[in-house]
Amino acid sequence: MNKSLVLAAIIAAAALAACGKKEEPKAVVVPAPAAVVVAPVVEAAKDAAAAAGAAASAATGAATVAVDAAKDATGAAKDATAAAADAAKGAATAAVDAAKDAAKKAADAATAATKK
Repeated sequence: MNKSLVLAAIIAAAALAACGKKEEPKAVVVPAPAAVVVAPVVEAAKDAAAAAGAAASAATGAATVAVDAAKDATGAAKDATAAAADAAKGAATAAVDAAKDAAKKAADAATAATKK
């Protein structure tokens, strides 16, 4: 019985949809074209192109400066790394020399202690 009710409701909905009135399409009113003013648009386009060219030149110059600065920074970093390596090498050499001196003094003290 439930299936019959569902089927009847579907058939009724289809019948109502098929018999319903359709809207008639409304006429579209197209306004008359406005007067065409080409010269100011062309001038504005030329001005915009000139401004874009100037901006591109400025961007290129800025990029060149940035690349040069990066190169300089890289060189400075290399120099700083070399200086740090030299300082570390000097400190290590000094530590080794101090350890040798301390070992020699300890050996001398041990020798002196065993002679007594």
